[in-house]
Amino acid sequence: MTAPSKRVLLATVLPAMILTGCASTKDYPSLARRPAEKDSGRISGSAPVVAPAPDASASQMPVAADLTTRLAQLMQAAREAHARFDTAQARANSLVSAARGTAVASERWSVATVAIAELESSRSDAMVSLGELDRLYAEARIAGQNDDGGAGGAIAAVRDQVTAWVADEDAVLADLGSRMPG
Repeated sequence: MTAPSKRVLLATVLPAMILTGCASTKDYPSLARRPAEKDSGRISGSAPVVAPAPDASASQMPVAADLTTRLAQLMQAAREAHARFDTAQARANSLVSAARGTAVASERWSVATVAIAELESSRSDAMVSLGELDRLYAEARIAGQNDDGGAGGAIAAVRDQVTAWVADEDAVLADLGSRMPG
């Protein structure tokens, strides 16, 4: 071996050997999802929030008209998306059943895949509403508005309904996906 190639070898191998020596043999924590992370599939929880202390009547205050209007819009958009999902579900179910036993990329497989994509599009539309509801909910919580009344309670009620619709849609999509060939 020539002197320059020895230097290159030494320059590349020596750092790796040094870093290997730095590694410990201790057990590392598992990267598996913890039970609290598995509950609903959605991120939830409570983190300490530094906010002004709400006055006792804040949670019982009437909901502002503009928030009521926005919640109605978000609920309607999610309801329409869910209705489109329900309407397309029977067709997708039928097409996935017809695709059973066919080859991936066959005509029946392709048509079933497009039908599932249509369902996913409707679910995505509902998720847009849910994302906005999550934002409003977080803002209300930071402002000290609880779920027991007022803006926090109104947002939570709409958010819970939309979350239930999306969860139902997720279950349908998982079932259809599991039945698809390939």
